[in-house]
Amino acid sequence: MTDMIHDLELYQIGKVYDNGTPAVIDFNLTVDKGEFIAFLGPSGCGKTTTLRMIAGFESISSGNLMVRGERINDIGPAQRPTSMIFQNYALFPHMTVRNNIGYGLDVKRMEKAQRNAKVDRILEKLGLEDVADKRCDKLSGGQRQRIALARGLVVEPDILLLDEPLGALDANLRKTIQSELKLLQRELGVTFVFVTHAQSEALALSDRIVVMNQGRIEQISPPHQLYTRPNTPFVAQFIGRNTIFKGAVKGHEKGHVMVDTPLGLLAGDANGAVADGDAVSVVIPAEAVEVHALDKGGRDAIAEASSGNIIDARIHRFDVVGHISHLSVALPDGRMLALEAHVDKYPPGAFPVDAPVALAFKPENATVIPAH
Repeated sequence: MTDMIHDLELYQIGKVYDNGTPAVIDFNLTVDKGEFIAFLGPSGCGKTTTLRMIAGFESISSGNLMVRGERINDIGPAQRPTSMIFQNYALFPHMTVRNNIGYGLDVKRMEKAQRNAKVDRILEKLGLEDVADKRCDKLSGGQRQRIALARGLVVEPDILLLDEPLGALDANLRKTIQSELKLLQRELGVTFVFVTHAQSEALALSDRIVVMNQGRIEQISPPHQLYTRPNTPFVAQFIGRNTIFKGAVKGHEKGHVMVDTPLGLLAGDANGAVADGDAVSVVIPAEAVEVHALDKGGRDAIAEASSGNIIDARIHRFDVVGHISHLSVALPDGRMLALEAHVDKYPPGAFPVDAPVALAFKPENATVIPAH
């Protein structure tokens, strides 16, 4: 029985610039055929540098880069079984759409009839037949994005690398192209590695997300797991709309970790090993928090319904915009918690400004992580 061959493997990949500055540190990742992987993180975290190392546009300082079992550290970009789509698309404005798409095949000196057949197929696949003989500089942003995608796919790469390809599009067009991109990737079965600053793109498109910070991997997880069970304080702060309370483990009760915080004893589920006395953070997603007016029921009843997770607070602001209610709630430690829900849940006038409220959440919706 042979070991499984992955489409892409990065083993202890490192990148150090000539001035000694580390850009990527001990990066480890395996990607299976047909996966859609997103690199996500703040500016300067190393995600684009990592993508460029995979493409061959940046040298690798340490580690091994493998594509389908073959080490490609020293192979040039043109010889790698990858194709890269840049944020600015890098199209040739003086060329027609057809010739832009076929450029990579021309570089490979493909026989003309075969080249034209491949170009025609990808033109049809991406709905570009009607503009095939137009110049690229005469087309819309969405059309240029599709042309760049077609040029990357026509060479039939094992792995398609995308460096923020939707960044130049307006919000509505970006959503449309996102849907098309996901469907196309599933249909073709090509492995995609996608760099983005936009959390919504990463969460909507990818099978797994690699969250990076200061050159290191913070977490690799499917989108839902990343959102609901962050591994580190950085991920908890970076992904979604979480509130974090620091404290120390005081024990376990009914399968949950009990944490002593400045705002009281809170219960949650551990993500990682924690022991009594450990410094930890309790991570609470905004959508898990219920707001209760204290004049509509006793505090004890609210606490019982939420298994004891209750925090006293005050309404700082309450607005209804269309069908969404927006609440700004002042916590005892001075922080503001922003919440929103459908107007049916919190109708107009539900909470007067400065009214005392109880914030409640269930332990299974709170994640307890070690304080790194």
